[in-house]
Amino acid sequence: MPPLLPPPETVVLFAQGASPVLYYVHVPVLLILISLVYSATRFDQWNLILREAVRWGLRLLLFLVVIVVVLYALATII
Repeated sequence: MPPLLPPPETVVLFAQGASPVLYYVHVPVLLILISLVYSATRFDQWNLILREAVRWGLRLLLFLVVIVVVLYALATII
């Protein structure tokens, strides 16, 4: 009877070896989608939805940038 799984050294779990930059490609798409969905739950007219999505998206982007800067500062200090 053949083995059900390949040897442990050939099993790749959780995208090991993938480029870390690959994960950052999804950030702009998620930022836009989250902003639009959040704004659509607050307003019914498209002009208000888009205006609030831009405002909320900028706030979310600023929050993410602050987190990256703090983590970078901590990584260089420690």
